[in-house]
Amino acid sequence: MAGSVPDVREVVSMHLVLSDASVLPIRAELAFDCADPYTVRVEFTGTHSSCTWLIGRELLAQGILADPSAPAGTGDVRIWRDEDPAFLLMALSGVEGDALLAGPAEPFARFISATTALVPFGSESSRMEDEISRLIVTLLDA
Repeated sequence: MAGSVPDVREVVSMHLVLSDASVLPIRAELAFDCADPYTVRVEFTGTHSSCTWLIGRELLAQGILADPSAPAGTGDVRIWRDEDPAFLLMALSGVEGDALLAGPAEPFARFISATTALVPFGSESSRMEDEISRLIVTLLDA
């Protein structure tokens, strides 16, 4: 997807919640490409740095419905609605540390709805057949 225009894009103003409960503004740009229907690319941009995470579309959709007692995800990415359901929380764990991000839930729900209109859940694999065939040919030729 690098360099291509995503089929669905949403920019969300979020906050990075620091250990002392202070917050820093973060911009999250969500991008979905029908050619890679299982994945949502999220570029987080702060004042002095940025990073990109690839998050499963289904995980993001489940997180929109999850609550604090049972977040979606068990690994490096966990997502859930805050006690105030207007907000979505996202916990990320990586080699550089852990981050807790908070933002409005509505843009995430709108984004998932737009991706589902293009590629309904359960129909992703049919979109991947050509890509998988090319990968197999490449591996066999190596």
